[in-house]
Amino acid sequence: MNKSGHGITISSVTKVFGGLQRPAVDNVSLTIAPGEFMTFLGPSGSGKTTMLSMIAGITSLTTGSICVDGQDISPLKPHKRNLGVVFQQYALFPHMSVAKNIAYPLQQRGMAKKDIAAKVDEALELVHLRDCADRLPRQLSGGQQQRVALARAVVYQPRALLMDEPLGALDKRLRDQLQREIARMHRELGMTFIFVTHDQHEALTLSDRIAVFNEGRIEQVGTPAELYEHPATLFVAQFLGESNTFSGPDRTGSVVVVRPERLDLHPHGSSIPPGHNSLEATVTNIVYVGNHHQVGLHFADNTQGTAMRLAGTPVPAMPGETVTVSWHPDHQAVVPDPAAAAAETEPSGQSDTPRLTQPAI
Repeated sequence: MNKSGHGITISSVTKVFGGLQRPAVDNVSLTIAPGEFMTFLGPSGSGKTTMLSMIAGITSLTTGSICVDGQDISPLKPHKRNLGVVFQQYALFPHMSVAKNIAYPLQQRGMAKKDIAAKVDEALELVHLRDCADRLPRQLSGGQQQRVALARAVVYQPRALLMDEPLGALDKRLRDQLQREIARMHRELGMTFIFVTHDQHEALTLSDRIAVFNEGRIEQVGTPAELYEHPATLFVAQFLGESNTFSGPDRTGSVVVVRPERLDLHPHGSSIPPGHNSLEATVTNIVYVGNHHQVGLHFADNTQGTAMRLAGTPVPAMPGETVTVSWHPDHQAVVPDPAAAAAETEPSGQSDTPRLTQPAI
């Protein structure tokens, strides 16, 4: 297949459904580069699937525009947009063979039979199902059926491939396998991919960039590393991976976020490296998870946290004992506290998160 990537520009898109108190999608703007793997990540009801559905043309816009390579596709019917779509439900024709399922969109476009045969063969090779061409969908595993759906969606070389939770019905082993297959397909095709998921690991594994949705808006857009290491909001920090949250020493409405693997644990009363922030905590539990231990922590204000210790590295305290927790300021992110306004009305000395014993610099 010829490599191709098309840019998509979403401009001030809003979708309002009758009876809802807030827009399902609220004034969203986003530019997706040609050939990019963009993931829409967020919890249920955050607007990510509605946004994908508007790009596909299945759901109409209330306001705004969606352009592909500068062409406004908002007024076009779905079949006029030349976009491939894959859903969690495979939607294969049960009475058709694998090859005929893949051929179907080409037949609908009036392609010559000899060209269809060549395209189908190429698509089967892409998804490693050449030996399954004559099988019916019921003779395939769930993972194989989803590969057929992927092949059918890209066989006519759409301008972009849109995927809505395509791996949600598969078990973890198959999900991991299909993630690798989708990543390989993206590299080989060079096509623009838009992928919707609520699974943070899936988003981190697959994406060039991730748009994190929350309550109809995009909280932050960035590479997996940017979002994980430098979250712009508390929602992004807590939704994308585990995080420990601490209040700054001046209580100016900010929250310090530190990932579990960035926390160092020291025996209670021992000195910490110069320039590090620190807190006291009680170890609540130690869980072995293969390549590391998860160490549960209980801070003085009754909030909970987690540290990570590589397997083979001793934990300096047993459950019930006190440790000193420290980290370097380079390994933290400072984000606005969404509860800052409420915190300002609390009596002096109260806080929702543990307070640092040294400045968060």
